[in-house]
Order: sequence, then structure tokens, then C-alpha cells
Amino acid sequence: MLIAADKFKGSLTAVQVAERVTAGLRRVVPDLTVEALPVADGGDGTVDAAVAAGFERREVRVAGPLGEEVTAAFALRGPTAVVEMAEASGLQRLPAGVFAPLTASTYGSGELLRAALDAGARTIVFGVGGSATTDGGAGMLSALGARFLNEGGEPVAPGGGGLADLARADLSGLDPRLSSVELVLASDVDNPLTGPKGAPAVYGPQKGASPDDVEALDAALAHFAKVLEAEAGPRAAEYAASPGAGAAGGIGYGALLLGARFRPGIEVMLDVLGFAPALERASLVITGEGSLDEQTLHGKAPAGVAAAARAAGKEVVAVCGRLALPTQALERAGIRQAYPLTSVEPDVARCIAEAGPILEDVAERIARDRLV
Repeated sequence: MLIAADKFKGSLTAVQVAERVTAGLRRVVPDLTVEALPVADGGDGTVDAAVAAGFERREVRVAGPLGEEVTAAFALRGPTAVVEMAEASGLQRLPAGVFAPLTASTYGSGELLRAALDAGARTIVFGVGGSATTDGGAGMLSALGARFLNEGGEPVAPGGGGLADLARADLSGLDPRLSSVELVLASDVDNPLTGPKGAPAVYGPQKGASPDDVEALDAALAHFAKVLEAEAGPRAAEYAASPGAGAAGGIGYGALLLGARFRPGIEVMLDVLGFAPALERASLVITGEGSLDEQTLHGKAPAGVAAAARAAGKEVVAVCGRLALPTQALERAGIRQAYPLTSVEPDVARCIAEAGPILEDVAERIARDRLV
């Protein structure tokens, strides 16, 4: 039995999901052999998933999205580091109810990448998602040695809004170690940098951006890419239109400029976490996340787990807080059946507040259906 589920956002971490499912299964089959492999798709929870799989947790002090100092973590095993931009620049780093769509910066994410380089990483999996920022990765690049200057030769203000004043970009000071490191951009979105499907238009409102802010950010990021084209050549324009450039407020664009290779986050993480050998040992796979919905089908962790398991001929069921997919869509994704918490407790508020015990009841039901 393999449990490879993501977090239930706002209720349970991926590690806690695995613990609760295991407890519920063992109520029915006490001596059941269970292997837990908490998963993530590059967004928040990615470092925790790596640590649960045996990576070492490393903590560093870096700049948060508003410039205040925060303690952020990355994961390290041998020459491989897993860096999660949300640890430094995520929405959870903002004070409750505070948004800063024009001024939030990814500088701390660049500091995290630098810390991974300092720790000797030769391969860096850079998981991006859940950002508070829409700065195209300018802050991150600044932390790694780039300079973004206005007409007066002064650094532009932090955040996507400040890029409107950009006159010159200088990438000559970028950390030379970056050229000899394999950088993998792990994300579950494939948006370009700008335009109707770009970072400001699609994700800006989630970060508190008004329609005017979205317009300003889109123009600023387009200007950013244009100035970078003068510095780095036509590839800067190509990267802006590339899948993944718009990930996490455009930090994907900055990563591509550093030579990153874009891959779907869950695919990368399954490789890094050692999913294939664990899958080989499993007779049944349980995956899941807080809400199984249309978004799940577009690169989220349960879909990636189910696709890999189906390719290996393994049966997959899913646990979730809320189920918003019809049976046919689940089956097309490779999920035989889904078990939502709401099937045990119809009150959604209670499902969120008491997710752990209810998930144990759900897992008990899975055991009775599938193992007895």
C-alpha cells in the first residue's frame, strides 16, 4: 500500500494526510504494510515533502516579500537541493489581510537559491507557486547579482510596479556558479509572462491586484522583457512567451533567463522523491488533495501520481476534502474512485476543522472496500 497524497490546504499537511490515512487503514487491517510518500507539485509544501522523503532541512534568514527578514527552508540531499519560492516569497509570508501586488519582491527567493549554491548543490529543483509577487523574477535575479537601473542609474523600486521605471538591465554580475548548475523550474502552470493568459491577468487578482494594477503590471513586465532583450538578446523575448514564464508572478521568466529547464512540478517531484521504486512495491495507491476539481486535472499532484501509477498498471483511489469531478473525469485521470470527507461529514466547515479524524474514517471505508 502506497500513500502518495498532497496536502489538504488549510487543514492538513501532506505528512499528516499520510499519517491519518495509515491510521484509518490499520483500524481494519492492523498489520497492513503501508509506505508513505507525501508529494507536492512545486508549490507550498514542496520542501516538506522532500524532507519527509529523507532530504535534510536547511534554514536560512532571507528577505520576505515586503523586505522584512524571515526564516525560510530548503531541502538538501547529496548534490540535489529542493528550493520552494513560497518559503521566501509566498502569500503566507504576508500579514493577514495584507496584499502588495505592485511592491512584493522575490529577492528572498534569490537568496534561497544562493544558499543552496553555498551548500554545494549541483542540481536545484526550484518549485514555484503560491507567490505573493508579480515581479517577473527581478528581485530573485537582483539577489543573485543582476542590476536593474532607472534613467538616473539608481536601482528601480522592488516589485513589479517598479519595473515601469527600468531603463537598463545588467546581468554581468550574476553568480558564476549558476552556469555550472542544473536548474529545474518545477511548476504546475504553463502560462506565458504577459498577455491575456499571462501572470498579471490570470493570477494578479489572487494577490490583491485591481484591474488597474493588472494593467500596470502587465505593461511593466512587458517593458521588463523588452529591456532584457537589449541586454540578453532575442532569447529574452522567447523566454517571455515560453510555457512556465508566467509561473508564480513571472518568477518562471527569471528562472528561464538563468538557464532553467521547465518541467511539470509533480513529474519532477516524483523523480526526486523516489516514487518509481515505491510504486513498484505497491499493490494499491492512495493519492489526493484538499479539493479534487478541474484544476487537479491540469498538472496537480493527484493527476501526476495517477498517471504514473496507471502506466505501471497499479490501481489508484483518491481522498479529498471536496469532490467536484464526475466519475468519468476521475477515470480518465486514472483514479478508480474518490473518497471525499463530505461523504462522511456533510458539513464542510466541520470537514475543514476536523479533517484529521474524518480522514481516518474515510480511510477505514477504503480499507473495507478494497482490502477486506
